[in-house]
Amino acid sequence: MNTGSYTGLRFIGCFLFLLCIISMSGCVGKAEQAQETGVLSGKGAGTGEETAAGQQENEEKPDITEESVKESLSEAVSIDIAEEKEVDADYSQAFQGINGCAVVYVPEDNSSYFYNKEMCMEQASPYSTFKIISALMGLHNGVIADETSAMEYNGTQYYNSAWNKDLSLREAFQTSCIWYFRQVIDAVGSAEVKKELEELQYGNRDITEWEGGDVNPLPELNGFWLDSSLRISPWEQVQVLARIFEGGSSYTKEETQILRSIMQNDTENGLILYGKTGTGPDGEGWFVGFVQNGEQNKYFAVYLNDSGNPETANGKKAKEIAEIIMRE
Repeated sequence: MNTGSYTGLRFIGCFLFLLCIISMSGCVGKAEQAQETGVLSGKGAGTGEETAAGQQENEEKPDITEESVKESLSEAVSIDIAEEKEVDADYSQAFQGINGCAVVYVPEDNSSYFYNKEMCMEQASPYSTFKIISALMGLHNGVIADETSAMEYNGTQYYNSAWNKDLSLREAFQTSCIWYFRQVIDAVGSAEVKKELEELQYGNRDITEWEGGDVNPLPELNGFWLDSSLRISPWEQVQVLARIFEGGSSYTKEETQILRSIMQNDTENGLILYGKTGTGPDGEGWFVGFVQNGEQNKYFAVYLNDSGNPETANGKKAKEIAEIIMRE
């Protein structure tokens, strides 16, 4: 598996810093050569005489050599790049025979814990977990201002009675209201959505089926994120979340704080859980998010795909499994 994007960014920072050191070394070397040949102006230039100021400058020059630059590079790389670590985790008791996978990613030490890794790398429809991204895009583009921002109900009697009224962002997120986020994503527009998905490296970034398929009977309850063109793997889910909440994206702190607020679930035994469920029509279920432990975040994704247990393998069950895993 390739090293995470944050490791790459830290390495680039080190590399640019050391380029500056090398450049400075070249300038110092040229200055010394110029002094030796009498090119530098000042008293005694070309005569072998030096001023007191010149002597002081020579004494204060950094002793930058090729060896010192190599040593600095070695130290910077060893300090700034955490060694990537993968662990095969046994979460089978949490799954209780349901076909699925889980991944936990800890940016602090660049470690990843996989259960059924092969499945963690396979892309699937994000379903309602995409509401995390829809909400963030809406905030970023001024479609919604904060968690109280409301969308107008059109009067249709939906199968979920909680959707049959004007809803705020927080209410829509908590009830997973499809029509609310359909309005948000349409207001953001396909060009901007495509751009931001590219920046986030979100799955296959495919929004070609903008209107979606026929998962639901009404157009406002369908979209490219519901069993349609957009697909993402569990591993990619945790990487996207880490980019958002670890400062690796263009979203502002205020925007991510609002998102964090609406993602917060019930807290039990001191564990603060943030996340979003997603459920497909035939035994697919997601729960993705993170837990906060002090200043450290641990990102997770649980994905179920068990057509033999469609009533059990859903977003609710994926959340239960995630809670068990994150308390271990």
